[in-house]
Amino acid sequence: MKQNYINGQFVEGVTARDNINPSDTAEIVGVYTQANAQQTREAINVADKASGGWAQSTPQQRFDVLDCIGTELLARKAELGELLAREEGKTLAEGIGETARAGQIFKFFAGEALRLSGDKLASVRPGVEIEVVREALGVIGIITPWNFPIAIPAWKIAPAICYGNAIVFKPADLVPGCGWALADIISRSGLPEGVFNLVMGRGSVVGEEILTNHKVKGVTFTGSVATGQHVAATCAGRMAKFQLEMGGKNPLIVLDDANLDIAVETAVQGAFFSTGQRCTASSRLIVAEGVHDQFVAAVIKRLEGLNIDNALTDGVHIGPVVDENQLAQDMDYIRIGQEEGAKLAFGGEQLERSTKGFYLSPALFTESNNSMRINREEIFGPVASVIRVSGYDEALAVANDTEFGLSSGICTTSLKYASDFKRNAKAGMAMVNLPTAGVDYHVPFGGSKGSSYGSREQGRYAAEFFTTVKTAYILP
Repeated sequence: MKQNYINGQFVEGVTARDNINPSDTAEIVGVYTQANAQQTREAINVADKASGGWAQSTPQQRFDVLDCIGTELLARKAELGELLAREEGKTLAEGIGETARAGQIFKFFAGEALRLSGDKLASVRPGVEIEVVREALGVIGIITPWNFPIAIPAWKIAPAICYGNAIVFKPADLVPGCGWALADIISRSGLPEGVFNLVMGRGSVVGEEILTNHKVKGVTFTGSVATGQHVAATCAGRMAKFQLEMGGKNPLIVLDDANLDIAVETAVQGAFFSTGQRCTASSRLIVAEGVHDQFVAAVIKRLEGLNIDNALTDGVHIGPVVDENQLAQDMDYIRIGQEEGAKLAFGGEQLERSTKGFYLSPALFTESNNSMRINREEIFGPVASVIRVSGYDEALAVANDTEFGLSSGICTTSLKYASDFKRNAKAGMAMVNLPTAGVDYHVPFGGSKGSSYGSREQGRYAAEFFTTVKTAYILP
């Protein structure tokens, strides 16, 4: 049984949970212990004691730790990518790619540790000097989702270490394997005892203790809108810093002048790969009427050629939905879309394969409008809807008509429309002739409106959350 990691030691929790392979429900990927509130408090207490020492560590110490973690992740990307595919359902290629990205994130923040800087300013008062520096926040609670079980923990843990914080990390209860593997690697990195702690378990138990404990100075969370709102209310109530990445209902505009091949591949990749289980997925395909019918026919032809099967099968394009509950939610929305009057033009059927799993054919709706629930609510599965529009102005208005604002895309060969879209898309990320899903690890990530709250993740912008600014005045 895989154990929690507290104060430099692997320790058993109070209960255990089987980690089930969604591609083959007969396979138990592993058995993982679960913490209770008391054990979580213990992890928070040791992190609090260790935080002061790590905050005083040198840039070289931080570099060495982060570089060591990144090196092992990259060396073991095939092995860990297979683990990811087995527990979450991403294809093997996607699992390996995500693990490599995690390694690159740690390598990036290793470099950032050597580039820590501040400002020295002249005062308006004669003879007075001013220094502005960034200091560690303290104990950081990290709560991550199941859809990117190694990349999202990496882009939270790496900057927390880089900027001198101590960590209490709760991975998603559904997919603890990658979180545990990351903790195992960190245990060999040279990080002092207590600086990093892993507590696996239920959000209502482990997560709640992280949210309410006054020794936790900041909480960074990625997950559902409802849980994010609870995180915000709880942290605000005790004046703790918090950072939220939540849902998306991301639009992809396809104009009449778009390169059709690029538009089709952009839509299919963004909407359906990773089984559509990405907060950046293109769930609304907003298509100009001049190319609408041709685009829909080409997308259906592309979907007909996709192989949906066990995540470890050679040549598979899309693996299973992550679990039975998510599959039921996807099927409910497919039913809702039909009841609302949208046409199910392709897919939306449960599939049987040689291994029993949660397989669903990609679902494409046409004849939908932006007021339908399937175009207002995040489904988080391989389900996308086509919305017909007259042209660019209507397309942009429909794209922005959503409570979310994470990622927004357009396919066009017009510099005029591309430039206008970049300025006026109401989202944190704007993509031109690229899928709404898929971002680099060294630049900021995040959205607007109901998708995100707080400072950006990734890249140098991560310092905004993981540090606090101190201004010092000196009269020599």
